Amino acid sequence: MATSMEDVLLQVPYVRYKKGDGTLFLMDQRLIWMVENKDTVAVSHAYADIKSQKISPEGKAKVQLQVVLHNGASSTFHFTNKAGMQAQLSDRDKVKDMLQSLLPKFKRKVDKELEEKNKLLSTNPSLLQLYKDLVMTEVVTSEEFWSQLAQQYTQKQKLPPQDIGVSGAFLADIKPQTDGCNGLKYNITPDIIECIFKTYPAVKKKYIDNVPSKLSESQFWTKFFQSHYFHRDRKYAESKDIFTECGKLDDQAMKKDIQSGVNDLLINITEFEDKTLDDGYGLTSEKSVNNSGTVSQAMIKRFNQHSIMVLKSSKNIQDTPQNSTDSNVNNTNGKADSNSNGPVNKRQRLLEKIKYTDLEDEDSNKNIKAVQLNLSKVERYLHGPMPDSNTDYLNSNEASSLLRGVIQETKHWSGRHPTTSLVTPAAAVAALGELSPGGALMRGFQEQSLAQLVPPDIENEVRNLYLALCELLKHFWRCFPPTTATREATLVKMHEALNRFHTAKLKPFEDKLIRELSPLSHHLTKHLNQLLNAAYQKFNNWQKIKSR
Repeated sequence: MATSMEDVLLQVPYVRYKKGDGTLFLMDQRLIWMVENKDTVAVSHAYADIKSQKISPEGKAKVQLQVVLHNGASSTFHFTNKAGMQAQLSDRDKVKDMLQSLLPKFKRKVDKELEEKNKLLSTNPSLLQLYKDLVMTEVVTSEEFWSQLAQQYTQKQKLPPQDIGVSGAFLADIKPQTDGCNGLKYNITPDIIECIFKTYPAVKKKYIDNVPSKLSESQFWTKFFQSHYFHRDRKYAESKDIFTECGKLDDQAMKKDIQSGVNDLLINITEFEDKTLDDGYGLTSEKSVNNSGTVSQAMIKRFNQHSIMVLKSSKNIQDTPQNSTDSNVNNTNGKADSNSNGPVNKRQRLLEKIKYTDLEDEDSNKNIKAVQLNLSKVERYLHGPMPDSNTDYLNSNEASSLLRGVIQETKHWSGRHPTTSLVTPAAAVAALGELSPGGALMRGFQEQSLAQLVPPDIENEVRNLYLALCELLKHFWRCFPPTTATREATLVKMHEALNRFHTAKLKPFEDKLIRELSPLSHHLTKHLNQLLNAAYQKFNNWQKIKSR
């Protein structure tokens, strides 16, 4: 039955499907066919599942339209309008034209989904191997694989990417290389581009306005590194590139920051003069000669502005409503309130400089909200230099004292029991012979270990079998206790998947071992069979309890 939330885009009566008359509907998400005088949907095909459509050739007695699905199946509809052939052709053409306009929209959606799945498989070799072992061997269907077995990978992909910090020297790290033709070549990574956008929003705005409508990405960054904005001393009036406006916007933002001030008494961003400490230790208020517009002042101004932008990019600007209310209250209080909080803020800033909160007790750090660090390779993070502080070295006096002790101990060895109380040489040789390979006590002994006897390709197959079986068993045991109908259905499906895995993967592998490594066939798959038998026994016990 069609849901009430669906929109009917086209309704065509007098359409026959498999010798049954009915009506064809084109909904907003799918194509359906309903039996005449009944409210039952007999045929339903989502547009995303339709691969193509075919129509009957001109001159044929029957006017038909066939939709071909991605899985190879097809449905043929016969148009039987009583008004005649022209009416039948008109009905068929209406359906064909609307399908022709609808299918590309859903095809792009399917292509995008397949592209994401392919990217996920290519970036996760273990998931790709699991897909080959379970889906390509028809142990589980593709839908079950992506909805259940690969759920942790898809959820991880949906998580927002870990935000990277902005280094204060990220522009200095972009070191140009000569291209051999009196030119320079800059190699920038996506991380560097993201740092540029975070630090200089004006450049990001220029990027959005010009790429790709006016410039390609390569041309944009070429113009950026060639621009006076990148090599600027803030004399942007002489430059006429697309980044001229960026310098003006940065100056406006800098002026706004100076006017608003910084709530930190230890920082002074209003001073741009380059001066050294004199006899007054920086307390004198002497004004140097006016050097407005000099290169040194422009350089200091540029450094300060760059530092402010880096700090802004690292600051979390999403304030809570409570914080915004508090700020409004403080603003209405006026200048007296800021003066009263000044000494307290200065004292807090001084304490922050001399105290380290991360070295305090754990109880005091419980309320501190930490940022979770996601590591792709934990072993690289944990690995570090091994200190030699635990090694004990002996000096010459200690070494000589130890040597004298050993010599003293050897002098008392003559007080041992007589050799007649020990085992005779003949008995010792006989015992060694029985304990040697081939002896009476070492029957069936093999000098090589099991790992040395297994070829590398067989070892890889065993590893892949373990990975696939453990993934299936994880979802099987997760269904217990099956308290809901959904869990019961999932349990039955996973039990069937285990049976298919046993038949399609494990049994052929055991037959291969019997042919190639007959002595080891039982040892390599013994534990795998134990895992499967435990799952089978649990499922049988559950069925017995349920049937009571």
